[in-house]
Amino acid sequence: MHVKTEHGVNRRPASAPPSPRRQAAALLCFLAVSHGVSFLASLVIIENAGGWYAAADKAPWTPPGWAFGAVWTVLYTAMAVAAWLVWRQGAGLPSGRSRGAMTVYGILLLLNLAWAPLFFGIYPMVGSAALWLALLVITAHAVAAGATVVRFGLISRAAGLLMLPYVSWVVFSLSLNAYAAASN
Repeated sequence: MHVKTEHGVNRRPASAPPSPRRQAAALLCFLAVSHGVSFLASLVIIENAGGWYAAADKAPWTPPGWAFGAVWTVLYTAMAVAAWLVWRQGAGLPSGRSRGAMTVYGILLLLNLAWAPLFFGIYPMVGSAALWLALLVITAHAVAAGATVVRFGLISRAAGLLMLPYVSWVVFSLSLNAYAAASN
């Protein structure tokens, strides 16, 4: 492989993919971040699921509790792989395009992390206002998820497709949140 040297710094050609070792390390990092967000959000959910939420009026289409954990585990893994695919493709793309996609993804993760404390954690303190605030956050979350699909899809079709189930589940979760806000 030919490596250019500019100002004493070795630079890989823009089109060369990252090494397999670097790709594996990056995939592990994306998985760790994604499942780290999942773990942090689940702490608040687990703490409150048996309390006020167990007695709350829930939408008739609410799945059993175990389904949420199973679905989210698959979704967090898929979104990590999607982000990794975008990162991997970024080696040959203009940095602004991949950076913009990863910025939207970061916003998506933050909104994902913000929702559980609002919906589950703050409700005992402020009541239904927490559910309405959580509804605003999950609406922004759904918009960010849609933007992530588009941004990822422009870089890697597979990455965009991997994010589609995530968008569907967030919109479904939004419907559950809206019902809970209106009914509790």
